[in-house]
Order: sequence, then structure tokens, then C-alpha cells
Amino acid sequence: MGGFDSIHRTHYTNELHERYIGEIVSVAGWIEDIRDIGKVAFLTVRDVHGAAQVLLSGDILKLAKNTPRQSVIVVSGFLQPGKSTDFPLEIKAEKINILSKASHPLPIDPTGRVKSGLDKRLDFRALDLRNPRTSSIFLLRSAVLDNIRTTLRSEGFIEVTTPKLIGSASEGGANLFGLDYFNKQAYLAQSPQLYKEQLVLALDRVFEVAPYFRAEKSHTVRHLAEFVSVDIEAAFVNYEGAMDVAEDVIKNAFDIDKLRSKSLGRLINDKIETARPKFPIDRLTYEQCVEELAKAGEKIEFGQDLSDASLRKLGEKHEGFYFIKDWPLKLKPFYIHEKGGDQKLSQSFDLQYGYLELISGGQRQHDPLKLRQRLLEQGLDPAGFDSHLRVFEYGMPPHSGWGLGFDRLMMAMTSSDNIRETVLYPRDTERIIP
Repeated sequence: MGGFDSIHRTHYTNELHERYIGEIVSVAGWIEDIRDIGKVAFLTVRDVHGAAQVLLSGDILKLAKNTPRQSVIVVSGFLQPGKSTDFPLEIKAEKINILSKASHPLPIDPTGRVKSGLDKRLDFRALDLRNPRTSSIFLLRSAVLDNIRTTLRSEGFIEVTTPKLIGSASEGGANLFGLDYFNKQAYLAQSPQLYKEQLVLALDRVFEVAPYFRAEKSHTVRHLAEFVSVDIEAAFVNYEGAMDVAEDVIKNAFDIDKLRSKSLGRLINDKIETARPKFPIDRLTYEQCVEELAKAGEKIEFGQDLSDASLRKLGEKHEGFYFIKDWPLKLKPFYIHEKGGDQKLSQSFDLQYGYLELISGGQRQHDPLKLRQRLLEQGLDPAGFDSHLRVFEYGMPPHSGWGLGFDRLMMAMTSSDNIRETVLYPRDTERIIP
């Protein structure tokens, strides 16, 4: 029976349906369990989208019993009704091919029955992904990214790719990874901010989904040295309009189609429903937040940033997603526009999920003279931004944009306590392998 040399499958396990009863089907995956009850046995074969039950007997049973769990197989047989509540359909095996045997003992249990700490799971991430709870997070990531791209394209945005090797600090900030670039100083990009602003000069609306890098020596559950950001920039849009786009993106991110939802499994689907926002999303001003915190016994002077503790208090009152807008100008980067004639406030916003900041954005300053002045006010040398500032002399339209920390959005959607759960191979101060 082991002579069956095909690696072809006809269906993923989640595609098996009553209409195929009586037909020969082939599925491919790894052995999760074998339950031997004498002359027959039931084998569970799992693939990326789910699991199927296989009825074994005769020589096929002997072959499977001698094969270690987690080994890779292709099994072919007749689809028939099953008697298990977990598997209403089963495959009566006719042929089985052992393609690759798993060595034992395995470093972690990919079924999740024997728990392992996150660090150990990350050390053996490829095997950890065989755990349905783990893989469902990354199936969800793919689905959400697809939804985000679809939403932005439907609103006239053009996908772009900006450099990740840059010659100067893109936002004038610290925490940059420096490197030698053919005897010149270069850095890994911490954001696409300057490039995406330049691109609206001609392309009007742009977006990018890409990794970025920040050399923060942070040991927290929400910071990484390498992270994925979704960035947009739009000409002739004010900061309220940019918030509207953000709201559309978040709303559609939660619209997972039925086929994908089936692959994700009940556990993740329940978490998605728990995190699903109520629309419209609340838009609080910074001053409203300060007033609410004062009533809760926390005094904050105007111009102070809001601490994690403050944001946690706000999150208790405004559950889930909420915007904070009209921040003090001095708390925001040099490219953020002041609010009207008030030099103390800015046309800016953050999208929060409880204490977790997901999006930061606002209307940009498009006047080159004011941009130079803002750079000086923040202790930055305008000469270092000459190539960027030049673009604003060619007729720069008013524009707004934002950046979404995609890994943090995944934390919110999956109720994960640690951002590393939602990243395939996270990079932080301690981890660079695997």
C-alpha cells in the first residue's frame, strides 16, 4: 500500500462536503492522532485549513501504526458519513503514502495539549504553526491584509513601495538602526513618512504595507524592533477625512468571509466578535480626555502626554476602539499641521484600543516656510531635510495620512497579551534567530 507515489491532493480538509460522498478523495497533511480499536483505527490528518478523520484497516492500518505522529502523508479513499460529532464525514482509506517521517521526541507539542512557554514556541516556530490556535492567527493576518488592501483600492489609493535604506532620519527621531552603505552613513527606515508625503504631489492617494525598524530598547509586550505598518497619505483630505478612511479600514478588516472563517476556527472567530468595534467609533478630543481623567482623580496639565495608566482608565470608559484627536502641537512631529489659528493644538489623532495605540495620523503641514520653522522649534536642522523640503516648493496640495501598527491590530483582534504571538518571527532586543 505504500507504493502509492502520488503527492496530489484533490481537496483541503475544509473542502470535504456531503456532495462528494461515495467519491474517491485525496487529502494531504500530517498525522495528528491515531486511535486504534482493534481491527480498525481512526487517524486524524490535519492540514492548514482543518482536520479530517480517516478509517484504517488491513495493511494500511499496520503502516500507519508504525508511523510517528506529525509525519506527512497523502491519504486517498472513499468519502463516507462518519459517526463522530467532530467528524460527520470520514475517508475510508484505500491508499496511503508516507512522504516524510517526523523524528521524536519533538521539542514542543504542536497539538497544544502539552503547553510550552512563548519563548520556546518561538524557538521552534515552524512546528508551533501546526498548532491550530497559532496558525489561525496567521490565516487571519492574511485575510485582514487582503481586506485592508481591497478597502484602500476601492477608495482610490495606489499601492506604492518606498525605500527601506535611507540617508537621513525620516522623522528626525532617534532609535534608528545605522549601517555602512558603501562608505556612507545609512539607516533602516522607521517609517515611510517623508516619501509618502512627496508622492501625493503627483499620485494623489497612496498606501503601503511594509516592515519598518526602530532600535527601541523596549522590553514590553507591545514593542518590536521590526514591525509591519500600513500607511496612507491622501491629497485634498483633512484629518477628519483621514479618520473616516481609518474607520472604513477597521470596519472592513473585521469582515472575514465564511470560507476563511471556517478555516480560522471557533476560538479565533469568538475573539474577533468580542473585539468587533461599534460604529461610528467615538472621537474624543485631548481636552475631553483630560477632563474625564480629572473627574477620575488623575490631574494632567495641558500639554502632558497621556500615560499607559491614563489610557487604561479611558479604555475602561470607552471600551474597545476610540479616537483621541486635537492633541497639543508640541507632542506631535514637525510635519503635523496646527489646528486653525491655534498654535497650541494640532489637527492630529490617534486610534486607540484600550491603552494600545494602533494608529497615529493627522493633517500635514504643506507650507515649506512653516515646515522649516517647525523643524527649528523641535531642534532639528532643516539642512538635513533639504531634499524633502524642496518638493514642497513644486506646489504641494494639502494632505493628510496615518500609519497603522498592523501587528498591534492583530493583538486587538485576537485578544493576544503579547505582540510576539501575532508575528511569525518577532525581532526584539533579545531575539534575532530563528
